[in-house]
Amino acid sequence: MAQYAFFKGKIVPIKEAKVSVMTHGLNYGTGCFEGIRAYWNEEQEQLFVFRMQEHYERLHRSCRILHIDLPYSAAELGRITLELLRQEGYREDAYIRPLAFKADEIIGVRLHNLTDELAIFAMPFGRYLEEEEGAHVCISSWRRVDDNAVPARAKITGAYINSALVKSAAEMDGYNEALVLDQNGHISEGSAENFFMVRNGYLVTPPVNSDILEGITRDSIIELAQEEMGLETVQRSIDRSEVYICDEAFLTGTGVQIAAIIKVEHRPVGAGEMGPVVARLRELYFGAAKGRNPKYRHWCTPVSDLD
Repeated sequence: MAQYAFFKGKIVPIKEAKVSVMTHGLNYGTGCFEGIRAYWNEEQEQLFVFRMQEHYERLHRSCRILHIDLPYSAAELGRITLELLRQEGYREDAYIRPLAFKADEIIGVRLHNLTDELAIFAMPFGRYLEEEEGAHVCISSWRRVDDNAVPARAKITGAYINSALVKSAAEMDGYNEALVLDQNGHISEGSAENFFMVRNGYLVTPPVNSDILEGITRDSIIELAQEEMGLETVQRSIDRSEVYICDEAFLTGTGVQIAAIIKVEHRPVGAGEMGPVVARLRELYFGAAKGRNPKYRHWCTPVSDLD
């Protein structure tokens, strides 16, 4: 588990990174966060942080929406993260959690005229979804929150109650995950993942105005599919019935990585097993994320200094 955290401007033992039960961010969900993966490359004995700059740029955008003043640039946040990981000394895959939040110990819901705080911690992390090669999903009865109610393109802590309701309902009904519809009845995303399907020779994914998070893994998959497979991605609305008849389907995200969907409710997807497109994309993604593909080495930041 984590031994250290960046808290109140310095790296401290994790046991010292504490907040009060009165903290505004805890009581009202007034915070935002990022999830960043670091992958261990055994051959090079190196830990690579995947697309760290892009993640911290997105954190800045989330903070802007919540009137959080983040005093560190994306580059400075990257340097702090590398120092934290060096102190942890992980020689395995890890997950990094930066969290910006309203830190005042007061009662009263608002975003302005409050004290902002930042914490970062990292921990060893494997699979988010055990069934990455063959998930069984349902269509959730819960709808995705509308961007005019809770901004979908910001990773707001309080907004994840929507994801928690979706995820628990799915798992308690015997599914691995769920697909969530937007307010117009189109596929939005998973509980905390972007959605893709393969249909008629194209990748298809909901557009950014379908109340989705503008995913960094999503962006990586679109680029890998085009550059390495010549596979074009179409961004458009998706009806729930299209998912029942698509050739392949999968979820993407920092946590879930790339997880094949092989069954939607009581209908198999394609042949009912992970298809060739998803299998190839998984191979490409992990090759890039672990620093094994020189073409995408710019996505990977080494934790240890390279001589």
